[in-house]
Amino acid sequence: MEQTIQLAIFVTLTGLVALITYLKCRKVTRDSSDSRDYFLAGGGLSWVVVAGSLMMTNISAEQIVGMNGAQTLLVAWWEIAAAIGLIILAKWLIPIYYRYNCTTTTELLERKYQDKGIRAMVSVLFMLGYAFILLPVVLYTGSLFMKSMFGLSISVTVLAIIFAVVGAIYAIFGGLRAIAISDTLNGLGLILMGLAVSYLAMHAVDWDLSGVPLERLTLIGDSQSDIPWSTLLTGMIFIQIFYWGTNMVITQRALAAKSVKEAQKGLYAAVVMKLVIPVIVVLPGIVAFKLYGDVGDVAYGKLVGDLLPSWLSGAFAAVIAGAVLSSFNSCLNSAAALYTCDIHQNYINADADVRKIGTRVALLFTLISVALVPLFARSESIIALLQQLNGLYSMPVLAAFICALVFKNVSAKAIKWGLVFGVLLYALFTFVWSPLHFIHLMAITLLTTILVTLALNRLLFAGPVVVPATEPTLD
Repeated sequence: MEQTIQLAIFVTLTGLVALITYLKCRKVTRDSSDSRDYFLAGGGLSWVVVAGSLMMTNISAEQIVGMNGAQTLLVAWWEIAAAIGLIILAKWLIPIYYRYNCTTTTELLERKYQDKGIRAMVSVLFMLGYAFILLPVVLYTGSLFMKSMFGLSISVTVLAIIFAVVGAIYAIFGGLRAIAISDTLNGLGLILMGLAVSYLAMHAVDWDLSGVPLERLTLIGDSQSDIPWSTLLTGMIFIQIFYWGTNMVITQRALAAKSVKEAQKGLYAAVVMKLVIPVIVVLPGIVAFKLYGDVGDVAYGKLVGDLLPSWLSGAFAAVIAGAVLSSFNSCLNSAAALYTCDIHQNYINADADVRKIGTRVALLFTLISVALVPLFARSESIIALLQQLNGLYSMPVLAAFICALVFKNVSAKAIKWGLVFGVLLYALFTFVWSPLHFIHLMAITLLTTILVTLALNRLLFAGPVVVPATEPTLD
């Protein structure tokens, strides 16, 4: 009986969000040849929708399940440091993107270097990261949560397929506008329900965390921890600048605002929300350690299943499903935008039907991500694995943006070879030789890639002397 109530509430709320989204979008006409209209919602998002969509794209199941699964306060640094990345995006980067009327973040590189190739290279790196890392992780963690919360007998892979099909429908038929509206609705529910779970969790242990080892209650990590304190001074800030400032799946929301000011208001609202999020994505995991011990990534689903009454757990499952769908369909939409705008329109057909091409790309990425779900199911700590693998493309890409925005007269050829070098260097650190923590290695990869790029520019490509730009904008 309880499961029937949970399922009924879950289906009702999920359907209600879909209905409201449909009603909001049905009268909107879209030009299938206009990439800005389809991928940036016609540039009409308000600051409230920008903030809500940003949070739901970022705070998905991989964040909630993975960070609570770490069962330590230390992972709160991912959220605290994110505020810095958002501020940098709002204050410096968004005005530049808008000045150059960018549909994708990578378009900025093409405008700087007058070279389509560099834009395409960075887009390919992004798309590979989305297809082989982010999308399958989102599907796996969302499915794991549902399975552990409801005690379902069906496999994680089957649940992943269900999420993938529904997410693809949103991305394909609704475009960014539908995604952003559903994100905002689900975002409000997620914050309210997440805070309720944290309150009930603390109440369950009488607001007493005694018995939890001190190393799980500190923000100062030692050299053997997931986040050694020294990494806060090296790679952590660069990870946040990449993620919030150049990563298409995140920055796309701010690019779709009505104006620079509207985008900035949404971003600053997201900063405030980010400082509250650790209460939702960290605290319950620590409580779960006291209640169940070291149970890893099943901690949050088990806690929610035990604490919430059946009617409320059905509602919570609905907002978690919304969070999973948000991240999944947002990533699909961003991948479709990158391929359509940066590759297909530049190299194959400038007048292509944007929606048709985007649909094909979304379907391909959906199939790849579902196929990879079983691989990620073998991971011990999904949040650590996700952050580590992201370095394969994040630091080389960030190096390219830094060279574009900080230095003058850097050859496009030097940037391209620098990208290749950066990917190979971090792959060496990840799969062959890891002398330091991966966050330190990210910083080393970034700085080394920038230096190699500047050296190649000067020595091999006969470029002029590279000097710092006089303004934090393009020439």
